Amino acid sequence: MEKFEEYSVAEFFKKNKQMLGFSGKIRSLTTIVHEYITNSVDACEENGILPEIEVNITEAGEERYKVRVRDNGPGITKENLGKAFGMMLAGTKFHRYVQQRGQQGIGAAGCTMYAVITTGQPVHVISGNGKKRIECNIGIDFKENKPVITNLKEEASGFRGIIVEGEFGEVKYGKGEYSVDEYLKRTALANPHISMFFKDPAGGEIIISRATENLPRKAPEVKPHPLGLSAHDLLERAKATEYTKLSSFLQNEFSRVSLNRIKELAGFVSVDLDKNPKKMEWKEAVELIKGFKKIKWIAPATDSVVPIGKEQIERSLRNVLDPEYIHVTERSPKIYRGGVPFIVEVGIGYGGSIKSSGKIMRFANRTPLLFDSGGDGITQTLKTIDWRRYGIKNFDAEPVTVLVNIASVHIPYTTAGKQSIAPEKEITDEIKNAVMEAGRSMGRYLSGRIREKEKDAKRKLLLRYVKQLSGDIGKLAGESPEELEVRLKNLVEERY
Repeated sequence: MEKFEEYSVAEFFKKNKQMLGFSGKIRSLTTIVHEYITNSVDACEENGILPEIEVNITEAGEERYKVRVRDNGPGITKENLGKAFGMMLAGTKFHRYVQQRGQQGIGAAGCTMYAVITTGQPVHVISGNGKKRIECNIGIDFKENKPVITNLKEEASGFRGIIVEGEFGEVKYGKGEYSVDEYLKRTALANPHISMFFKDPAGGEIIISRATENLPRKAPEVKPHPLGLSAHDLLERAKATEYTKLSSFLQNEFSRVSLNRIKELAGFVSVDLDKNPKKMEWKEAVELIKGFKKIKWIAPATDSVVPIGKEQIERSLRNVLDPEYIHVTERSPKIYRGGVPFIVEVGIGYGGSIKSSGKIMRFANRTPLLFDSGGDGITQTLKTIDWRRYGIKNFDAEPVTVLVNIASVHIPYTTAGKQSIAPEKEITDEIKNAVMEAGRSMGRYLSGRIREKEKDAKRKLLLRYVKQLSGDIGKLAGESPEELEVRLKNLVEERY
């Protein structure tokens, strides 16, 4: 019989690094920058700080680069620094129902892992809170999934923020759709409050100034909504609750559950709502879930998720793409399994300065998704749209760009790399409805434009014959050809 052995999550991801987004040389470099920027922006926003991000990439050898990212955030305490950069699945975000870019507590530690396995070197981290500066090297003990901290130094300092610098192998810097440059540009498109500076390996610089001094509204931590819960979700929370009655448990640990809703629920189920929730059985949980679906619930609170916003999407599309036509649709909050609220917003740009054909720009919580588009729920949904209904004969050949953002307290990514959205039916239905709504508006515009072109063509055609016609009629009627020409031109202009 083969011997069974335990292994840590760090060992698992070491052997399956592609699951974290490290599956191509250009992609791996972009993934590193993405993970560091995501953490920096989340930390700044949560602490009411307008983010200032610096990214510096220098060549260190063949397919080997140093990446240095600096932010102006609140810094990380000495106790948490190792966990943030050297321990997989450790963080402050996973168990909270609050909208943020990061979720799993893997990103920064995943970058440390990649540095160690491709160069043998730890990452160097500097953290400051405006009073104290902490500096150290951080690696990973893969067997134990624990940080390895060396060369720790502490000193009084006015420095505030995080500086992380690592050397990475099996990476490559390049231009194009999947590059660091493109990632930063799309990040700026959805986050006008961020200031960014980027220096590439050749010494080229990109400076992105913030377009607004206003931070996005801070999303509050929320409770799950009863709709979308599974029996397992309900049982799991019931086992951990401090409440001794099912009725109190439901009212206090879920959104929109009032005393009136409890009374209504009692009419649909045979479950004793005075029962201790810890003693709830599977069949009772199933019955409660069915009962939830019979009640007309109030929708999730609109302040639980923060979208990019219609005005901002319009401004960004105009500034970046300068299209001839723009329409933005923002749906009302909905929920999917687990009782998680989400919002879908869609922007369509057509013509003008748009040169690429059939482009899809995907975002989740304002973060650009550049990779894994093939299995992505957004991409799959857009492929089911009959674009001919909206005046687009061939989506892949016409100057149209579709921006889709999903805002939620929990994004259902398909992998730990966070680059692809799972095709959850509730979410894909909302995407389709939002795209069709925007498409109808675009279709009306394009139809009107076609009608205007047809009218203009008729006007030009008739005006070509006005001079000759006015001369011929003038001779036959004995009237002034010049006066007839003016009258005929006026008739044509009035009609067309």
